[in-house]
Amino acid sequence: MWRAIAGVTAGLVAWVVVVTVLNFGLRWWLPGYVQAEPAMLFTLGMKIARLSIGALSSLAAGALVRTITRSNLAPWIVGLVLLALFVPDHIHIWNKFPVWYHLTFLVTLAPLAALGARLVPRAKVNPG
Repeated sequence: MWRAIAGVTAGLVAWVVVVTVLNFGLRWWLPGYVQAEPAMLFTLGMKIARLSIGALSSLAAGALVRTITRSNLAPWIVGLVLLALFVPDHIHIWNKFPVWYHLTFLVTLAPLAALGARLVPRAKVNPG
């Protein structure tokens, strides 16, 4: 039980850390991103880049959770917690982005965390 709690917590923290680091990369790499960010006036390329860093963060979080817990359920829990946390934000900014953007981000959070977990090789059980 404690391992599952630690894994889910670590996965949530990992998601925030990875998305933050990648967002700093977007600010550095993508021309005009820094200027567009405060008002959320992103180009299509910027929106796709933002969705990509969200996807990579979900994959990384799921992989970490699986590494810690070896559970198939824990990565889904991380994804569903992220979904619960992000739905209010996306309702708040609903008019700033097209529907496809919101749906792509929200609908893929949990499945991508689960996929990230599946990318971690299963530990070999030593028979004795």
